Amino acid sequence: MAEAYIVDAVRTAGGKRGGRLAGTHPVDMGAAVLDAIVERTGIDGAIVDDVIMGCVMQGGQQSFQVGRNCVLASHKLPDSVPAVTIDRQCGSSQQAMQFAAQAVMSGTQDVVIAAGVESMTRVPMGSTGAFHAKEGLGNYKSPRLEEKFPGIMFSQFIGAEMVARKHGFSKDELDAYALESHRRAARAAAEGRFDNEIVPLDIETPEGPAKHSADEGVRADATLEGIQGVKLLQEGGAITAANASQICDGASAVLIVSGDALRKYGLKPRARIVNVTVTAGDPVIMLEEPLFATDKALKKAGLTIDDIDVAEVNEAFAPVPMAWMKHTGAAHEKTNVNGGAIALGHPLGASGTKLMATLLNALEQRGGRYGLQTMCEGGGIANVTIIERVDAPVEEAKAA
Repeated sequence: MAEAYIVDAVRTAGGKRGGRLAGTHPVDMGAAVLDAIVERTGIDGAIVDDVIMGCVMQGGQQSFQVGRNCVLASHKLPDSVPAVTIDRQCGSSQQAMQFAAQAVMSGTQDVVIAAGVESMTRVPMGSTGAFHAKEGLGNYKSPRLEEKFPGIMFSQFIGAEMVARKHGFSKDELDAYALESHRRAARAAAEGRFDNEIVPLDIETPEGPAKHSADEGVRADATLEGIQGVKLLQEGGAITAANASQICDGASAVLIVSGDALRKYGLKPRARIVNVTVTAGDPVIMLEEPLFATDKALKKAGLTIDDIDVAEVNEAFAPVPMAWMKHTGAAHEKTNVNGGAIALGHPLGASGTKLMATLLNALEQRGGRYGLQTMCEGGGIANVTIIERVDAPVEEAKAA
């Protein structure tokens, strides 16, 4: 089976809801990261076999095949490049990346861009379902689904509360974790650790044209008292807006190619994709699945958690990475080392390839070998991607 390599990974800086990216159309945001990945790698856009774009809320400005629209809005990709838009909830662009890797590994394609985009300001979370409910067209709960899960409306908020209770995490512990996410993200930003992954965007502000190049949600002045003072989302629970991911606007992209493409086009890989795994479990507790998906991925890769030098576990809610570390035995010193979505934001369909950009740079900055990324997803699904840093020509790396 052919190998799949990551040549580069980029992302926009996150924008808060109604913040600095509120004036940017999601199609233009997606086009910007596609242009950046082509420009940074120096490839001819015409050699791209496909663009696989993750997006969750595929309505309004993100409707009518947003991935294709991003290609058509691109300045670096010709209209002859195809695209598809996929939805695996929060793991949409991580799944896009895994589909791209599988296409390359199968030998059917050689150069694929996996990407993601989500403007949670312009296409609010839940808006597509809300429209159908308003029009009297019902919701996702079919009679057969209701028969199997009577009276249950699948909710990530409820799932997060269930994970916290099951694994014994108090609100104080969740809040302390959230504070650490902000501290790590603020430190990483101050030290320039995000600079290589962020694509500055041209935006309009009340003061005039500007560049958006810093994650807007990071609070360097966050305090434990401030986080503890945020109201609970459910009476008697432990989850608040402060220990959950921030609503965010953003886009991201990863270029994945075959070994033949590396040699043919003179590209230098940054990482090799070691394993792609996706599993599904309980759709009610839902957010716990990364624990079990990681077990399966490590076993398939012939690795242990001790082999993983850096891990990115999406901080949809604080109990998710906390339960993951408790279950796997992973050290917090190796997990979400530059903070996570609690501080940096979670732009739904863009988060998968966004996390890969951060993981890849953190792995290089630490001189590590193996990196692991995982994402909890609606419906009780989880993706895991394991990469190996490559700092030698492909022939030498494979011989080693």
